[in-house]
Amino acid sequence: MADPPAAGDGPDAWDERYAGADSIWSGAPNGELVSELAELVPGRALDVGCGEGADAIWLTQQGWQVTALDVSRVAVDRARALAARAGVQVEWVVSGMVEAAPELGVFDLVSAQYPALRVTPGADAERALAALVAPGGTLLVVHHGDIDVGHARENGFDPADYVAPADVAAVLDDAWDVTLDERRQRQISGGAGAHHMHDVVLRAVRR
Repeated sequence: MADPPAAGDGPDAWDERYAGADSIWSGAPNGELVSELAELVPGRALDVGCGEGADAIWLTQQGWQVTALDVSRVAVDRARALAARAGVQVEWVVSGMVEAAPELGVFDLVSAQYPALRVTPGADAERALAALVAPGGTLLVVHHGDIDVGHARENGFDPADYVAPADVAAVLDDAWDVTLDERRQRQISGGAGAHHMHDVVLRAVRR
Protein backbone atom coordinates (compact mmCIF):
# COMPACT_ATOMS: atom_id res chain seq x y z
CA MET A 1 0.00 0.00 0.00
CA ALA A 2 0.95 3.65 -0.16
CA ASP A 3 0.97 6.00 2.80
CA PRO A 4 -2.20 5.85 4.93
CA PRO A 5 -4.70 8.66 4.33
CA ALA A 6 -3.87 11.96 6.03
CA ALA A 7 -7.15 11.73 7.94
CA GLY A 8 -5.98 8.56 9.68
CA ASP A 9 -5.96 4.84 9.01
CA GLY A 10 -9.44 3.91 10.22
CA PRO A 11 -12.19 2.45 8.03
CA ASP A 12 -13.82 5.82 7.26
CA ALA A 13 -10.57 7.36 6.05
CA TRP A 14 -9.79 4.40 3.81
CA ASP A 15 -13.37 4.29 2.49
CA GLU A 16 -13.08 7.95 1.56
CA ARG A 17 -9.79 7.35 -0.21
CA TYR A 18 -11.08 4.41 -2.22
CA ALA A 19 -14.34 6.18 -3.06
CA GLY A 20 -12.36 9.07 -4.54
CA ALA A 21 -11.17 7.06 -7.54
CA ASP A 22 -12.32 4.20 -9.73
CA SER A 23 -9.20 2.30 -8.68
CA ILE A 24 -6.18 3.02 -6.47
CA TRP A 25 -3.76 0.19 -7.22
CA SER A 26 -2.37 -1.25 -10.44
CA GLY A 27 -4.78 -4.21 -10.63
CA ALA A 28 -1.86 -6.64 -10.85
CA PRO A 29 -0.68 -8.95 -8.04
CA ASN A 30 2.30 -7.66 -6.07
CA GLY A 31 5.55 -8.75 -7.64
CA GLU A 32 7.18 -10.08 -4.47
CA LEU A 33 4.15 -12.25 -3.78
CA VAL A 34 4.34 -13.76 -7.25
CA SER A 35 8.07 -14.41 -7.11
CA GLU A 36 8.17 -15.81 -3.58
CA LEU A 37 5.29 -18.24 -4.11
CA ALA A 38 6.63 -19.81 -7.29
CA GLU A 39 7.62 -23.07 -5.56
CA LEU A 40 4.94 -23.29 -2.86
CA VAL A 41 2.21 -25.93 -2.96
CA PRO A 42 -1.18 -24.14 -2.73
CA GLY A 43 -3.09 -24.47 0.50
CA ARG A 44 -4.99 -22.10 2.72
CA ALA A 45 -3.96 -18.42 2.51
CA LEU A 46 -4.73 -15.20 4.38
CA ASP A 47 -4.30 -11.90 2.53
CA VAL A 48 -3.91 -9.12 5.11
CA GLY A 49 -4.94 -5.68 3.87
CA CYS A 50 -6.24 -6.99 0.55
CA GLY A 51 -7.24 -3.62 -0.91
CA GLU A 52 -8.93 -4.04 -4.28
CA GLY A 53 -8.22 -7.76 -4.30
CA ALA A 54 -5.57 -8.32 -6.97
CA ASP A 55 -3.41 -10.55 -4.75
CA ALA A 56 -6.36 -12.57 -3.43
CA ILE A 57 -7.73 -13.14 -6.92
CA TRP A 58 -4.32 -14.18 -8.25
CA LEU A 59 -3.77 -16.55 -5.33
CA THR A 60 -7.13 -18.19 -5.94
CA GLN A 61 -6.29 -18.61 -9.61
CA GLN A 62 -3.11 -20.45 -8.54
CA GLY A 63 -5.16 -22.93 -6.51
CA TRP A 64 -5.08 -21.34 -3.05
CA GLN A 65 -8.11 -21.23 -0.75
CA VAL A 66 -8.08 -17.56 0.19
CA THR A 67 -9.43 -15.44 3.02
CA ALA A 68 -8.86 -11.74 2.32
CA LEU A 69 -9.48 -8.91 4.75
CA ASP A 70 -9.35 -5.13 4.70
CA VAL A 71 -10.75 -2.35 6.91
CA SER A 72 -12.35 -0.60 3.92
CA ARG A 73 -15.79 -1.81 2.87
CA VAL A 74 -15.45 0.18 -0.37
CA ALA A 75 -12.24 -1.69 -1.22
CA VAL A 76 -13.68 -5.09 -0.33
CA ASP A 77 -16.85 -4.45 -2.35
CA ARG A 78 -14.65 -3.51 -5.30
CA ALA A 79 -12.53 -6.64 -4.79
CA ARG A 80 -15.62 -8.83 -4.55
CA ALA A 81 -16.91 -7.48 -7.87
CA LEU A 82 -13.55 -8.08 -9.56
CA ALA A 83 -13.43 -11.64 -8.22
CA ALA A 84 -16.91 -12.30 -9.58
CA ARG A 85 -15.80 -11.10 -13.01
CA ALA A 86 -12.76 -13.36 -12.78
CA GLY A 87 -14.96 -16.30 -11.77
CA VAL A 88 -13.13 -17.05 -8.52
CA GLN A 89 -14.32 -17.58 -4.94
CA VAL A 90 -12.65 -15.68 -2.11
CA GLU A 91 -13.78 -15.31 1.50
CA TRP A 92 -13.90 -11.52 1.94
CA VAL A 93 -13.80 -9.97 5.42
CA VAL A 94 -14.28 -6.28 6.23
CA SER A 95 -12.09 -5.83 9.30
CA GLY A 96 -8.67 -5.10 10.62
CA MET A 97 -6.51 -8.17 11.16
CA VAL A 98 -6.36 -8.09 14.95
CA GLU A 99 -10.07 -7.26 15.24
CA ALA A 100 -11.07 -10.04 12.83
CA ALA A 101 -9.36 -12.65 15.04
CA PRO A 102 -8.92 -15.28 12.30
CA GLU A 103 -8.42 -18.88 13.35
CA LEU A 104 -4.90 -19.34 14.65
CA GLY A 105 -2.29 -21.67 13.23
CA VAL A 106 -4.24 -22.81 10.16
CA PHE A 107 -2.91 -20.78 7.23
CA ASP A 108 -0.27 -22.23 4.93
CA LEU A 109 0.44 -18.68 3.78
CA VAL A 110 -0.04 -15.37 5.55
CA SER A 111 0.72 -12.51 3.18
CA ALA A 112 0.96 -8.88 4.32
CA GLN A 113 1.87 -6.68 1.36
CA TYR A 114 2.57 -3.06 2.41
CA PRO A 115 0.25 -3.37 5.44
CA ALA A 116 -0.93 -0.41 7.55
CA LEU A 117 -0.61 -2.19 10.90
CA ARG A 118 -0.12 0.02 13.94
CA VAL A 119 2.87 -0.46 16.23
CA THR A 120 1.83 -1.23 19.82
CA PRO A 121 3.86 -1.74 23.01
CA GLY A 122 3.01 -5.43 23.01
CA ALA A 123 3.75 -5.94 19.28
CA ASP A 124 0.16 -7.13 18.90
CA ALA A 125 0.02 -7.08 15.09
CA GLU A 126 3.40 -8.73 14.67
CA ARG A 127 2.54 -11.54 17.07
CA ALA A 128 -0.89 -11.98 15.47
CA LEU A 129 0.67 -12.40 12.03
CA ALA A 130 3.00 -15.10 13.31
CA ALA A 131 0.27 -16.90 15.28
CA LEU A 132 -1.89 -17.30 12.18
CA VAL A 133 0.65 -19.45 10.31
CA ALA A 134 0.29 -23.23 10.36
CA PRO A 135 3.26 -25.53 11.06
CA GLY A 136 5.24 -25.70 7.81
CA GLY A 137 3.49 -22.54 6.59
CA THR A 138 4.99 -19.35 5.20
CA LEU A 139 4.81 -15.79 6.49
CA LEU A 140 5.52 -13.16 3.82
CA VAL A 141 5.73 -9.50 4.83
CA VAL A 142 6.66 -6.83 2.29
CA HIS A 143 6.98 -3.09 2.76
CA HIS A 144 8.50 -0.10 1.01
CA GLY A 145 12.24 0.18 1.49
CA ASP A 146 12.63 3.79 0.34
CA ILE A 147 10.14 5.89 2.31
CA ASP A 148 11.14 9.56 2.62
CA VAL A 149 10.48 9.90 6.36
CA GLY A 150 10.66 13.69 6.41
CA HIS A 151 8.23 14.07 3.53
CA ALA A 152 5.88 11.50 5.05
CA ARG A 153 5.80 13.32 8.39
CA GLU A 154 5.09 16.63 6.64
CA ASN A 155 2.03 14.94 5.15
CA GLY A 156 0.74 13.63 8.47
CA PHE A 157 2.16 10.09 8.27
CA ASP A 158 4.95 8.83 10.50
CA PRO A 159 6.36 5.52 9.23
CA ALA A 160 7.56 4.71 12.76
CA ASP A 161 3.93 4.30 13.81
CA TYR A 162 3.48 1.30 11.51
CA VAL A 163 4.78 -2.26 11.54
CA ALA A 164 7.77 -2.93 9.28
CA PRO A 165 9.23 -6.32 8.29
CA ALA A 166 12.00 -5.85 10.86
CA ASP A 167 9.37 -5.56 13.60
CA VAL A 168 7.86 -8.86 12.54
CA ALA A 169 11.27 -10.52 12.36
CA ALA A 170 11.94 -9.38 15.93
CA VAL A 171 9.08 -11.48 17.36
CA LEU A 172 9.97 -14.71 15.53
CA ASP A 173 11.55 -17.24 17.86
CA ASP A 174 13.41 -20.51 17.24
CA ALA A 175 10.19 -22.09 15.95
CA TRP A 176 10.85 -20.17 12.72
CA ASP A 177 13.34 -20.32 9.86
CA VAL A 178 13.84 -16.90 8.28
CA THR A 179 14.57 -17.78 4.66
CA LEU A 180 14.68 -14.24 3.29
CA ASP A 181 15.21 -10.82 4.85
CA GLU A 182 16.48 -8.31 2.32
CA ARG A 183 16.02 -5.04 0.47
CA ARG A 184 15.51 -5.42 -3.26
CA GLN A 185 14.55 -3.39 -6.31
CA ARG A 186 10.84 -3.22 -7.06
CA GLN A 187 9.20 -3.67 -10.44
CA ILE A 188 5.78 -2.02 -10.86
CA SER A 189 3.96 -0.44 -13.78
CA GLY A 190 1.37 1.75 -12.07
CA GLY A 191 -0.90 2.40 -9.12
CA ALA A 192 -0.58 4.61 -6.05
CA GLY A 193 2.68 3.04 -4.88
CA ALA A 194 4.50 3.21 -8.20
CA HIS A 195 6.90 5.92 -6.97
CA HIS A 196 8.49 3.44 -4.56
CA MET A 197 11.41 1.66 -6.23
CA HIS A 198 12.64 -0.65 -3.44
CA ASP A 199 11.03 -3.18 -1.11
CA VAL A 200 12.03 -4.85 2.12
CA VAL A 201 11.00 -8.50 1.98
CA LEU A 202 10.69 -10.87 4.94
CA ARG A 203 9.89 -14.51 4.34
CA ALA A 204 9.82 -17.01 7.20
CA VAL A 205 8.69 -20.62 7.53
CA ARG A 206 7.21 -22.03 10.71
CA ARG A 207 8.87 -25.31 11.65
